Amino acid sequence: MSESRITFPCGDLKLEGLLRLPEGEAPGAAVVCHPHPLYGGSMYNNVVEAVLETFWRRQFATLRFNFRGVGDSEGEYDGGEGELDDVREAVAFVAGKAAVKSVTLAGYSFGASVSLRAGLTDPAVNGLVLVALPLALMAGLSDSTSKPVLLVSGDRDSYSPVEPLQTLAGKLGSRARLEVLAGADHFFGGCEARLSELIGAALADR
Repeated sequence: MSESRITFPCGDLKLEGLLRLPEGEAPGAAVVCHPHPLYGGSMYNNVVEAVLETFWRRQFATLRFNFRGVGDSEGEYDGGEGELDDVREAVAFVAGKAAVKSVTLAGYSFGASVSLRAGLTDPAVNGLVLVALPLALMAGLSDSTSKPVLLVSGDRDSYSPVEPLQTLAGKLGSRARLEVLAGADHFFGGCEARLSELIGAALADR
């Protein structure tokens, strides 16, 4: 099953995305959020696609989309605030299309930071997959959560170093888990297949 180009509303804006629905009833759905819009981030990203591969193997419905101001999505970059609404509307859209009650929310880098902030309070989100979460964007976060949270980072990632991530996992609660990919930096070049397999194995353990 291939992805279909779609648009969905977010307030007065229309955002573009790629939706994939499995044949038959979907066992779940996932939204995958891209890296920083001001540094070339878009839904066409190697790590976004590696995460999508994980959910496709599980026959999940998936939605990747461009944040406001990226590609053909209307609007402009809003410093990570308006992007919270983008994520919430993406979650609601795919839940409706896939006819599921809850959604796994995943993100890479900037997309991980927005996913965490949006997902902690969105009742439609039942779990989080956060790849290379940039800790500089998470200052002041102190909420714990009962939702399962998977943190994934490379052991060579200076933006998402392992020791502070361990501290963050402790703050998030007992259902937070950290997985470290040996030899990977923030961009996961050449490590995409191993990243996808690592995420899949961790999700299977839930």
